[in-house]
Amino acid sequence: MMMKQRTIATPVKTVGIGLHSGRKVTIAIKPAPINAGVCFVRVDLPDQPVVPATALAVCDTRLASVIQRDGIRISTVEHLLSACAGLGLDNLLIELDGEEVPIMDGSAASFLFLIESAGIVEQDAPRQFVVIKKAVEVCEGDKLARLEPFFGFKLDFTIDFKHPAVDKTGQRFIVDFAEHAYRVEIGRARTFGFAHEVEALREMGLARGGSLDNAIVLDEHRILNNEELRYDDEFVRHKILDAIGDLYLIGHPIVGAYTAIKSGHALNNALLRKLLEDPSAYEISSFPENKAPAAYAQESQPLFF
Repeated sequence: MMMKQRTIATPVKTVGIGLHSGRKVTIAIKPAPINAGVCFVRVDLPDQPVVPATALAVCDTRLASVIQRDGIRISTVEHLLSACAGLGLDNLLIELDGEEVPIMDGSAASFLFLIESAGIVEQDAPRQFVVIKKAVEVCEGDKLARLEPFFGFKLDFTIDFKHPAVDKTGQRFIVDFAEHAYRVEIGRARTFGFAHEVEALREMGLARGGSLDNAIVLDEHRILNNEELRYDDEFVRHKILDAIGDLYLIGHPIVGAYTAIKSGHALNNALLRKLLEDPSAYEISSFPENKAPAAYAQESQPLFF
């Protein structure tokens, strides 16, 4: 039996604040038919335009991944898409009454809870995977992002923040989802930022909704939040959370290994675009359940999801 596509069983809805816009937004996540992919709908606009979540739709990568179609934007999609990847969802309709996906607590945890409360169902069509056939790499100065063949899904991320609080934590993390669960190892890692950058960011129209409730905030010497870090190395784990969401813009789960040094949304998107430019670097495949990579196999009792 082939692995099947998945969506949610029933619609779910919540309300939150946009990290960058600071505006209240209602989000409704609904089932979608086979081969629909993940699509966003701006229900606040005339004719309710649809914006598919694809790598080529990315139009802005300043502290978030922003997608656009015909001038209609959906901002900060990476945490929700990361949760979709972590739960193995292929087809969803996501309705928003504003431009930005709400930040919730700054991690994927709220989206995981919301989607799991809706229930997940299989659909009568084979699940498709992007199988990496040869290495693809992009660099920018000392930054790097690479995808290479690997029968599974593994990420190796290195950050390099010169800050006393970050230096005390791990700045490299490797996760192989044949061995580790997304919700346990990655899903609760929060976004982070530096207090001295807030004023400049807000002048750029960014971080207007950021607070200690939805981000780890650091001054020049320490973490300002009262609560402890959720992981000893939460900073680098959040960069992996972001990367999983960015990579899911390829439209299907990836069978391959991702390596990054100081990468971010821009480089992650450049990596996907370079991959798509070379048809020999990947193929679209489906797998029987008994021959799928361990990270994706046996979804009734999954390790990755």
